[in-house]
Amino acid sequence: MEYHQDRFDDYSLMIYSDEKLVALLPGNRDGKMIYSHQGLSYGGLLINDKLRFESYIEVFKALLIYLQAESIEVLHLKKLPFIYHKTLSDEISYVLSALDANQTGFDSYFVLEDVSSYQPNRNRKRAIKISEKEGVVIANDEIAFFWKHVLEQNLAAKFDVKPVHTIEEIKYLMTKFPEHIKFYSAKSGNEVLAGAVLFVTDNVVHFQYSSGTEKRTENGSLDALFHFIIQKYHHKKYISFGSSSTDKSLKIDKGLAYWKESFGARVMPQESYSIQTKNHFKLDTIFK
Repeated sequence: MEYHQDRFDDYSLMIYSDEKLVALLPGNRDGKMIYSHQGLSYGGLLINDKLRFESYIEVFKALLIYLQAESIEVLHLKKLPFIYHKTLSDEISYVLSALDANQTGFDSYFVLEDVSSYQPNRNRKRAIKISEKEGVVIANDEIAFFWKHVLEQNLAAKFDVKPVHTIEEIKYLMTKFPEHIKFYSAKSGNEVLAGAVLFVTDNVVHFQYSSGTEKRTENGSLDALFHFIIQKYHHKKYISFGSSSTDKSLKIDKGLAYWKESFGARVMPQESYSIQTKNHFKLDTIFK
C-alpha cells in the first residue's frame, strides 16, 4: 500500500497471541476513527485460518480495547466478500451483530460462479460473432493508451470522476505483482477498442477497470474481451465483474447490471459497518 501512503495516515495493526501472529488489520486513521483501509477495495480483519471461533472473539475484543485506549471511538469495517475466502469463514457477521454495528455502506458486485460451465446469452453470442467478423483480436499491450484515451475519457464523460489509480501507479503495481495484476486489450489492427485491468487472486479474477470506445457496440470489442478473459480463467472459482452501484448504495445501474447478467453473473453485496469501540464488553456475553 506504500504507493499511495501520502493520501492516508496508515494505522495497520498486527495482532499476536503470545509471539504468534494470528490476525492483521490493514487500516488508516482519521481523527478518532479508524478505517479498514480506505485505499483498498476490500479488507476487514484477516485471520489465521486455524483460529477457533472463541479465539476470534478474543482477538476482536482485544482489538477494540486497544483502539479505545488509543482514543479511537469508531472502527469502520469493510466486510471481506465471501468469494475471497480461502476457507468457510463468516465469524465477522456474528461479531457485527453482537456489537450492534451500524451498516454504513452497501455496494453491489456481479459475480460469475462455476466458470467452467460458462455460457453467455444470445445477445452476447451475437456480439462475439460480430467481433470476429470485424477482425477484433486480443492482446496485452497499449495500457497507457487505453488509460488515457478510453478509460479516463469514459469515466469523465459518464461519472465525472477519474480512475482511483493513476497510470503510473497501476504500472508500478504491475511490476510488483506481475502474476496478480494483468491487462488485456481488444484491438483492430493498431487501434485499441477496449481494455481491462484484472486483479487475480486464488479464487477470483476481478475486473478492476474495464472500458471500451464508442464503437464497442458496433464491433463487439468489449464483449469479445470479456469472453476471452472468462475462457482464459475458466479454472478460477469466480469472475467478479466489479461494482454496479451508482453511488456505493442500493442504487444499481440497470443497463450495466443487465450486461453483466448476460454473461451469467449474479449479484452479491459488499457491506460496510461502523463499530463503537466502547462496545467491546458486548462480546463477553457470546459464550456461556
